[in-house]
Amino acid sequence: MMDERENEAFDPRAVFEEYERARAFNEAIDLYETVEKNEDFYIGNQWRGVHAPDLDKPVMNVLARVVKFFIASVVSDDIAVGVTDFEEDESRRCITKMIEGKFDEIMEATAFKKKTREVIRNAAVDGDGCLHYFFNTEASGAQPDGGGMIEAEIVENTDIHFGNPQMHELQKQPYLLLNFRRLVGEVRQMAQEGEEIYPDEPLHREDAPPEHGKVTVIRKYWKRRGENGRTTVWFCEVTKDAVVTPPTDTGLERYPVAFFAWEKVKRCFHGQAAITGMIPNQIFINKLFAMSMQHIKSMAFPKIVYNRSLLPRGWSNRVGEAIAVNGDPNIAIAANFKAQDMSAQVLQMIEAVITYTRDTMGASDAVLGNIKPENTSAIVATQQATSMPLELQKQDFYSFVEDSVRIWLDMMGVYYGMRPVKLELTRQGPDMQSETVTQTVLFDFTTLRGWNLQLNVEVGAATYWSELMQVQTLDNLFSNGILQDAVAYLENMPRGYIPGKTQLIEAIKRQQAAAAAAGTQEQHTQADGALKSAVASAAQRR
Repeated sequence: MMDERENEAFDPRAVFEEYERARAFNEAIDLYETVEKNEDFYIGNQWRGVHAPDLDKPVMNVLARVVKFFIASVVSDDIAVGVTDFEEDESRRCITKMIEGKFDEIMEATAFKKKTREVIRNAAVDGDGCLHYFFNTEASGAQPDGGGMIEAEIVENTDIHFGNPQMHELQKQPYLLLNFRRLVGEVRQMAQEGEEIYPDEPLHREDAPPEHGKVTVIRKYWKRRGENGRTTVWFCEVTKDAVVTPPTDTGLERYPVAFFAWEKVKRCFHGQAAITGMIPNQIFINKLFAMSMQHIKSMAFPKIVYNRSLLPRGWSNRVGEAIAVNGDPNIAIAANFKAQDMSAQVLQMIEAVITYTRDTMGASDAVLGNIKPENTSAIVATQQATSMPLELQKQDFYSFVEDSVRIWLDMMGVYYGMRPVKLELTRQGPDMQSETVTQTVLFDFTTLRGWNLQLNVEVGAATYWSELMQVQTLDNLFSNGILQDAVAYLENMPRGYIPGKTQLIEAIKRQQAAAAAAGTQEQHTQADGALKSAVASAAQRR
């Protein structure tokens, strides 16, 4: 039985009214205009709408370089997910390791790391990034038993709407709305029988079949407490006048959506993009460059000035051509005129605005590599100090990944069912010693329901690696005596730092072999001498 709220959710007109209210909120905060402008400035379309046919329109895209630096900084390290059990139950440790392996499989199957880079790009340029997860039973590469796979799709921040737009917490929202643009033919195959699906806008060609049009589909998620006291996520899909998917219980406990805002804004779930406040600076830089170029074209080259009354046919620069003059030619000679040079303050101002803009956004010359590496320690310190503000975004990104991981765990417990898995089991061997063996068993993933509250999911950088850091670490280990093998030191040295590294390794190995042989011979000599002394002493005692 469905209550009154579900009947309203089942009514496509009611859902579409919620969608229209959400769009009105986005228009009130100028979201659509801001996103469109930010996208234009990021890709370099920074003179759109400017009518100046005689003016060159240069683009000095400072914002794009800074945003790309932001993206590379936030996802510079590989992502690692660790799962631990709060109860520290030894019998469940093999299961947590298996779950970590399943998480790695999901990351690979969904191209998670690639998609997260685009999510961060969307957040830095548009203000928000979003991933929507769903379970596809017909996905390519699904389990042999047809179990299906978890998939992910990127959702633009203009296509997701919170039920309470003044609250940041996604899992506490009364409902979520996702809008998609789909082909009419595709939606008709998904809809129930008797539902009429039509495109949103009239087609340009009257003879074109209706399947060639597109229709807006709204997917609504909401949470409902069941008769067993368990709260689960429900969803439905509707168009403006038709039901595509009736209310359906997903069985999930969490909304299958992960959301990442670049800079949180009070009383608004949409975040502030990194470039929104810097667009006026970019416009100023482009304008000054355009006017400087116009001045150079108009005033940089000398101009010919002559007396028109004395040169009735005008001036000519053709070689050897006679020029007719009225009156004395000595007073009709043309003169060169050069305008005053452009003030140097213009270029100084452009350079200052570019520098201050980058520094304000957190991308100084040291971070971008625009200085000479004369002092490595000072450069590293400057980079660390300048990139510290991005730590906030990096921690928010880790929270975004953790939300995704908990969604995966929730979906595994609902949709995976019985599947063969490999578990690392500890057992007692014949010699009464504990040994770890890997065994393939059938595991019931429904037992994972409720583990969200019993697992600690840790997300962080898997590795922090650079050639310079590796060289410094090897030097410290070798100089402090922790690493004493010269061959291991050279083998781990990055390529190109020591010329002739292979020949050095072979020479050291020959020396080590010779030293080992000499040491063995010396030991034999010492043993023979000790044996002879012992025999002589025994003979004397006798």
